[in-house]
Amino acid sequence: MLPLADLPRFPLLDGPSPLQPLHRFSEALGNRAEVWIKREDLLPLAFGGNKLRNLEFLVGRALADGADTLVTSGRRWSNHCRLTAAAGARAGLGVHLVLGGPPRPDDGPNVQLERLLGATIHVAPTGDRADREALVGDVTAALRSAGRRPFMIEVGGSGVTGAVGQVLAGQELVEQARKRAAEPHSLIVPSATGGTQAGLLWGLRDAGCVARVIGVAVAQPPDELRARVAAILDGLADLTGAEPPAEAIEVNADHLAPGYGRRNGAAKEATELLARTEGILVDPIYTAKALAGLIGLVRNGELDGRRVVFWHAGGTPGLFEPLDD
Repeated sequence: MLPLADLPRFPLLDGPSPLQPLHRFSEALGNRAEVWIKREDLLPLAFGGNKLRNLEFLVGRALADGADTLVTSGRRWSNHCRLTAAAGARAGLGVHLVLGGPPRPDDGPNVQLERLLGATIHVAPTGDRADREALVGDVTAALRSAGRRPFMIEVGGSGVTGAVGQVLAGQELVEQARKRAAEPHSLIVPSATGGTQAGLLWGLRDAGCVARVIGVAVAQPPDELRARVAAILDGLADLTGAEPPAEAIEVNADHLAPGYGRRNGAAKEATELLARTEGILVDPIYTAKALAGLIGLVRNGELDGRRVVFWHAGGTPGLFEPLDD
């Protein structure tokens, strides 16, 4: 078990997210697999999303360190940035968000929500990570010069501290599933910065569940993502003294194209199938591509006769982002 008693934590959740069977969705796929869904999109703040779990420990650390401002970065559709703004508002902390550019003539839905939540928005001149990181440095330096005490959160909140929240999520899933005699054989999760995938894998193994955890790559090439997940697992191992389950890292890159934040036909089909069978919405940036990955694995027979959980990580405002097709 992780030494959670030693980790500062700021509560942002009000209980477990629902675990639900998808009967009609499974039927539409020929009942080849028994599909369930973990509704992280129904967590309580700012349209929900699993990054609230990371932020419980990140905000807890910031408060313990005496910070008065959170600084983080991402793309304009980042769930992590939106939820950082919400968590900062709940904790009474200032929030500065550095978003990849170039600047747009109008705010998309995520940026509108971030401003509504009180965050200060800074937009990099380009979409290059180097430009964004340089602006993060400038913003942090300006805050310190003004007498503020900023706390830096890396992209996605996906370092070891944030991943602890996902470890708990994995344990929560196993507990819920066992109460319903529905322990999964596989878990499908959208994977962008690797923290969710790493934490869930650790949490399942810690709870004695040997389900496959398949990360569907939505942003990074598979080798880079696999290395990122492995690095976070190594960090969790340093924290706990246990051996990391690194051999269990699985990455599916079938739906990475045409790139991060860009739609593809399989994701569109997956979005429509879930909406029209279950009334549940997924966004085209993260969750729809992971759902397309699940559908592909069902259709190629890899999940025949298996119980599989789809990890709905959130991202509802992404449905309304003006994305390139």
